[in-house]
Amino acid sequence: MSIRVASVPASHVYIRHLGHPPDPDLATGLEAGHGAGHAAGHGPPAPVHRLPDPPSPSENPPTGAPWWPPAMLDAAWIKAHEFDLMHIHFGFDAQTPEQLHEVFDALDARGRPLVYTAHDLWNPHHEDPTLHDSQLEVIFARARVVITLSEQAAEEIARRWGVKAQVIPHPHVVDLDLIGGYTEKPRRRSDEFRLGIHLKSLRANMVGVEVLAAAIEALREIPRAVLQVDLHRDVFETSGARHDAELVGWLQRQDPELVDLKVHDFYTDAELFDYLSGLHTSLLPYRFGTHSGWMEAAHDLGTTVIAPDVGCYSSQGADFLYRWQSGGLDAPSLHRAVHAAAEQAARQAAEPAAGQAAGQAVRPWLTPEARLHWRREQRRAIAAAHAEVYARALSGS
Repeated sequence: MSIRVASVPASHVYIRHLGHPPDPDLATGLEAGHGAGHAAGHGPPAPVHRLPDPPSPSENPPTGAPWWPPAMLDAAWIKAHEFDLMHIHFGFDAQTPEQLHEVFDALDARGRPLVYTAHDLWNPHHEDPTLHDSQLEVIFARARVVITLSEQAAEEIARRWGVKAQVIPHPHVVDLDLIGGYTEKPRRRSDEFRLGIHLKSLRANMVGVEVLAAAIEALREIPRAVLQVDLHRDVFETSGARHDAELVGWLQRQDPELVDLKVHDFYTDAELFDYLSGLHTSLLPYRFGTHSGWMEAAHDLGTTVIAPDVGCYSSQGADFLYRWQSGGLDAPSLHRAVHAAAEQAARQAAEPAAGQAAGQAVRPWLTPEARLHWRREQRRAIAAAHAEVYARALSGS
């Protein structure tokens, strides 16, 4: 029998890519006893069935998250539905610590274990971490098994909460067949260096002018460099709910030969992947945070990432780092990161074979021929690791 998982949520791309890849070679490998779990000295992983997201109780769920707030995080739902365990990823920010205890009491009453994957140790949407910290305090105390995405996060969880977390890396974001297609037909141009900073709707952890100004200063020193700045309409337009007049005015004063400003609504997946594939490097303008699905999507498409030294972005796999200090941005560190990214892009364009050989072992996303194989094999291992976690949670060990 399969393990029935009440996944909170289920439709998010991260969760969709926790299962075994739709690859005929996988079935052949498992039948021959060569699955990821079997190769590590175990039997083939148990089948896993993740329940679909119930309809959201909200009439207007946010764009990109039709499941929010999650209906599963409710004692009445838990009592009324059949499943073997609950696995929480996101969405508990809709619950108070007291409400979370009620949810977990309902799980205990039915003998259903809780598994939690710690994606965010500081919620990027909340300037003040107090509420999130109190929610994490409850979840870490009640979860039977904790997973996280990087060694640095596991170390912080052990230090702050005394909990041992199993590290299972983030899977690919771009579908495997699309990774292959973008590898065959990359969109980035070889006659420029294009750095992208996407400010979206300026969520709490994002910085605009300070990071943009430092990036522009660095790019002025790089031949044929372009800074592509993307911004949602709700920030750019005066009628927008998140309009930032200072940022918009500053952007409109920049040299259009150097700054390529794009204003649009929320990207579809296809538009996002086209955008990332057209960049050489994506710079994350974050003051705080933990992990980044954006980084994983960029790597799926061979785009390098400049990330801040906050959170766990370095441990997750950022290609280049810049620093924040108590007084603000360390602009020289951002300059160095931008120059290093441009130099690597130039080396790869001039001597692709040499650049690929140097990066393949440590950063397989730099090697077009290895990228798809790396993500497929990684996903197989991730799927097997989750099946083993679920079996362990159900056994109580």
